[in-house]
Amino acid sequence: MTTVTLPRLFLSLSVTLLFLSSCAATPPSGSGAPDEVSRLAQGILSLNPEIDPEEAGRAARIALSYPSQLKKEYQVTDPPLIHNMKVNSGARPRGLCWHWAQDMQTRLAQEEFETLVLHRAIANSHTRLLIDHSTVIISAKGDDMFNGMVLDPWRLGGTLYWAPTTKDAKYTWVPRQKVFAMKRARRGETGTEPDDPSSEPVPAAF
Repeated sequence: MTTVTLPRLFLSLSVTLLFLSSCAATPPSGSGAPDEVSRLAQGILSLNPEIDPEEAGRAARIALSYPSQLKKEYQVTDPPLIHNMKVNSGARPRGLCWHWAQDMQTRLAQEEFETLVLHRAIANSHTRLLIDHSTVIISAKGDDMFNGMVLDPWRLGGTLYWAPTTKDAKYTWVPRQKVFAMKRARRGETGTEPDDPSSEPVPAAF
């Protein structure tokens, strides 16, 4: 008879969850090298001719480099879903997808861009089979998130994935406020809404 040890069972469960979720991706993304910064800056500039090139370059540099700092602060040593388990068990301080989105948004907002604006979005909220996934999106000031660029460092464990919102092959993004409203409505109909510990908490009001 084969004995299944707890570490082996944990590893098997983690691998299964990786397949069941839509969290693995091979992205058009990078490490923060100068050519990658240039590519992302050009991608941001291509969103709207009114974007200031200096601001696009600054946003690109921060978006590509800051995840490395967060990775150290979050103590990330595992793939995203395994790290999620550690956060939810209290073994790691932060590092759920919405933590990455929140901290990226906070850092980029410190730049006080005049031609760029930040949005928050959530994917997978339409189904209970997948965990919610949160991201920050940057666009030209005055444009909505669907004309923006996804900046998602969670899915690769601290390496930025970036792509135009409507060209993200892995996720269909919905404005965060719309998702929150939908969840509040579901709670009103059923009296309860099962809490996914990896999902961003729904505030009572905003």
